[in-house]
Amino acid sequence: MQRSLCIALVVAAALSLNACAGTTLRGGVLEPPRPAMPVELTNYAGQPFSLDNERGRVVLAFFGYTSCPDVCPTALAHMVQVKRQLGDAFQHVRVVFITVDPNRDTPSRLAQYVPAFDRSFIGLTGSPIEVRRVLTAYQVKAVRRESADASTYTIDHTAFTYVIDKQGQLRELLTFGTPVEDIVSDVRLLLSE
Repeated sequence: MQRSLCIALVVAAALSLNACAGTTLRGGVLEPPRPAMPVELTNYAGQPFSLDNERGRVVLAFFGYTSCPDVCPTALAHMVQVKRQLGDAFQHVRVVFITVDPNRDTPSRLAQYVPAFDRSFIGLTGSPIEVRRVLTAYQVKAVRRESADASTYTIDHTAFTYVIDKQGQLRELLTFGTPVEDIVSDVRLLLSE
């Protein structure tokens, strides 16, 4: 009985050391990884954007909208912290903010919003049909909620960060509020592959 306990403790210690060493992904890992679905939208400079052109980078994609009162600005602020902690390695990472509100999030509105967090982050929009196609491909839920005065609305939406590796494989989903240190660890691990 004592020997079994010792073996269990050794295995548990090895697993925790593995996690501390950053050898396993800490988010919601997709097993097996699957090809990331195409994203063909317009960036805030009005230029076409294709996710395929990001091969060789780790992509952190978040779906949100510029009028979001809390979740979206918090998620982008966390990405700023991720960039700081990655330092020079961030040149091999792309943060992509994809709107769930194409009616309000025009390229010019995204051009004011996204670079306010960081100029290297990309904001994407498109026609409602184009955006809907991407939302469907990534199984993102976005439900419009009218305000009491009907002049404004909010959107309840999926709040994952989709992590795509350098080969264009969707590797994991990070829940809203994932610690910055965990995101940095996962990005470093994917960059080393």
